[in-house]
Amino acid sequence: MSSVIAWRRAALLAAASAGLVLPMSHGHAQWWKRAPIDFEECADAAEKSATKAEKTAALADCNAKFAGRRKAGGGYTYYDFLQDRTFDIAGPNPTPEEQKKIDQSYTTYLANERRKNAVAEVTARQQLEQQEQQLQRIALRSEAERVPVPVERPKVQQTVGGPRPKGAACTKGSFSCEWPRLSEGLNELKKLFNPTTPSKPAKKG
Repeated sequence: MSSVIAWRRAALLAAASAGLVLPMSHGHAQWWKRAPIDFEECADAAEKSATKAEKTAALADCNAKFAGRRKAGGGYTYYDFLQDRTFDIAGPNPTPEEQKKIDQSYTTYLANERRKNAVAEVTARQQLEQQEQQLQRIALRSEAERVPVPVERPKVQQTVGGPRPKGAACTKGSFSCEWPRLSEGLNELKKLFNPTTPSKPAKKG
């Protein structure tokens, strides 16, 4: 019983002992004559409370007394918010056997939830590792693109101080190609300025 209903009962007893007669409506008389058999009947009686505060207190008392709710086709259903599911029960409250089945179902529910959480955790860890590996590959690729690739220096053809191979290509205007022609011209000039002296005839004996 709620505190409001208990206070009303105490007031009635006090009035009866004092010889006072208090008027009682038919609805309230029904409340005291027979206790409600389920939540719906209890809630109907609570709706007849005089004030909103009394109605709220009476409905809370109904909810504490009766766990089941009527089904349209008969029987009752019990909602377990911990599992977020309903169970069919025979009366307005689960019997000990029904409560045992509900508890066993909750144990199975917890085991499934732990298993799903473990799988989700492993999956999330694998996804994180894959993302980190992708980021590392992208970073290494970016580093490789920023570093210039060393280019091999061209080989210098060594012609100075040594004979040029026959048939080798010659760049026009280069020293290696012009030197033979200049050397020949210098020899011609030397012949002009230093004519060769004719040899004396040999003496007859």
